[in-house]
Amino acid sequence: QLNFFPPPTTASPPLHFTPAATTWPRQIAMPRRSPPATMGQEPLMGHSMSESLASLQRIVGMDNPDLLETTTGEFLKFMYDAIPDPPVSPAARLASAVAARAPADGVDRISRLPDQILRNVVSRLPAKDAAHTGALARRWRGLWCSAPLVITDEHVLPGRLPAGRMAPRGDDVVSKAVVAAVSRAMAAHQGPIRSFHLTRGHMASHEAEAERWLKLLAAKGVQELVFFNHPWPLDFPLPAAAFSCVSVTHLQLGVWRLPDTAALPRNTRFPHLRDLVLSLILMRDHDLAFFVEKSPVLENLAIIGSQLPVHLRVVSRSLRCVQLGMCRGIVSVVDAPRLERLLLWMTLHLEERSRIKIGHAPNLRMLGYWQPEHYELEIGSTVIKESTKVRPSTIVPTVRMLALEVQFEVCNDVQMVPCFLKCFPNVETLHVYSQQAEPTGKLDIMFWQEAGPIECVHSHVKKFVFQQFRRKRSELMFLKFIAERAQVLKQMFVMMSLESFSSEDDMKTKMKLLTMVKWASKNCMLIFVMNPGYPATAQGSPSWSFHKASDSSCMDPFDLRTVEKESWVIHHSSSPISYEV
Repeated sequence: QLNFFPPPTTASPPLHFTPAATTWPRQIAMPRRSPPATMGQEPLMGHSMSESLASLQRIVGMDNPDLLETTTGEFLKFMYDAIPDPPVSPAARLASAVAARAPADGVDRISRLPDQILRNVVSRLPAKDAAHTGALARRWRGLWCSAPLVITDEHVLPGRLPAGRMAPRGDDVVSKAVVAAVSRAMAAHQGPIRSFHLTRGHMASHEAEAERWLKLLAAKGVQELVFFNHPWPLDFPLPAAAFSCVSVTHLQLGVWRLPDTAALPRNTRFPHLRDLVLSLILMRDHDLAFFVEKSPVLENLAIIGSQLPVHLRVVSRSLRCVQLGMCRGIVSVVDAPRLERLLLWMTLHLEERSRIKIGHAPNLRMLGYWQPEHYELEIGSTVIKESTKVRPSTIVPTVRMLALEVQFEVCNDVQMVPCFLKCFPNVETLHVYSQQAEPTGKLDIMFWQEAGPIECVHSHVKKFVFQQFRRKRSELMFLKFIAERAQVLKQMFVMMSLESFSSEDDMKTKMKLLTMVKWASKNCMLIFVMNPGYPATAQGSPSWSFHKASDSSCMDPFDLRTVEKESWVIHHSSSPISYEV
């Protein structure tokens, strides 16, 4: 048990808190400083490190070089976190239990299997191990050359080189070693390549190799392509040969400038592409529209840190999940009959607000994180404002899970929340992240009592999660409102920001205020979560996983808690007694 506060000095029995380590993804502080007003959709040019840093400065609006480079590293971190695990791994476990039951007569029965099966075996090994199978026996020679190949730069690096890939400035030695190893593997292998992950190569120094590889990958029917220019310059052109890889089902591009898609052949298409991730890409509106239009089975689209404002017009019969992280711009859902998730995270905060337009999306189930200060919401043809009167044309009845990021110390932010909630009457799971900010204005103490009926709160919300509770009066007012109005609420999670409390007694006092509320639901569990691994930075944003959010089996992408490693204090609405787990 770890004690984060000194023991109480009173003689009353102490209520112990036992926070433990957590595996929540690390948060970063994104400065909310506006760039010059002249910033528009001009290309971000620059081939030197200093010019590239200046380009990134225009993206995030920062003038501190050290903080800028740190933020660059954070951009790279989230780019890499979004990469799926390669289909093979050097750490994979062998079926030793089966091998132990094999006859001990020394007969090589595996080599007697047909070539097709042996190629299947070889294709499940990392590239270096697959190539080494030729040394097992004469029977295995040549099998590797015709087996489907998986190339991952981390698997082909010489063992003496570091495996990490997070340095913002890159590593020329590692980059050259990666390029040389990949070139040798592709030259020696004559068969198909099913997966290609290259994230460590400074491709601006190897332009000819990049062009040649992409042509080979297209000819060899690559299905999973992850191709980064690590990590400079920001505007280095992606070879047009990438658009000839028509067999890809998963495409992930990072730190490139897209070629002008209007100049590509008219029959260019990605007929099998299901997952598209674009990270720190310099692209224009028609380039992004090209990908959506030319990918008839595209299901998942993620844009991470676009170099220009994103103007995404969603007209797709196949898209199911759209994610935008560290971006700004306009997203218009025009006609997306299969869209289920519209997910926004860590919006870049500029003078001009971003806008979300929701049109025809009859299956939209999840929406968030919406930030009142930085996003305008338009439903149908109506821009939702504090004074907007809810009517059938301004509601989205299909949304079941909603996430908000609210600055509870900013009066204008809080005043937008009731109207916004009224637009989603059937929400069953509500996440609210309390964003720290300088106090602006003062909320009337009767604000929530006078907010009027909110159907989702009164009749549908069953699970409510409040993240980063800092004991602010405005936060308590909102929690009290939910407790007193939510008639079908089953669980209320209040995640404590531990650094906002001076002692264990201080925390218990604030918790007690909520336990004394007259609850609308007689069968609700109030759960206080003590989690010291959840930092509370001045501009911190909620934790996020692009990879998990696009996984349809992840039922709640806003909840990344590791429940087994948390300390809970539970209070039941029908009982005066709290107990600890």
